[in-house]
Amino acid sequence: MINAIKKLLGFGPNVDYARLVKEGAIILDVRSKEEYAGGHIKGSLNIPVDALPGNLNKLKDKNTPIITCCASGMRSASAKSILKANGYVEVHNGGNWYSLQRKTGG
Repeated sequence: MINAIKKLLGFGPNVDYARLVKEGAIILDVRSKEEYAGGHIKGSLNIPVDALPGNLNKLKDKNTPIITCCASGMRSASAKSILKANGYVEVHNGGNWYSLQRKTGG
């Protein structure tokens, strides 16, 4: 049960987020536009999680790695599920945007 919850939230094997970004991964920040305006990872794409299903066309290549992030990791977990359900191949829940920023060097 705990492992299933960890997997859902993206807490599985360690992911080298810095390497993924260097190799062209998209950082998708799914917080509200107001939250994003208050601080974000440079170069990240902001699509609020509730608007994600209607904006998948902004993520054209389903094979490009995507790292989702938000304020706590809950919305980014939902975004990961939405993306995986729509055929995106490599999606990682990066959790909290500020923590992810330190992990990516951004």
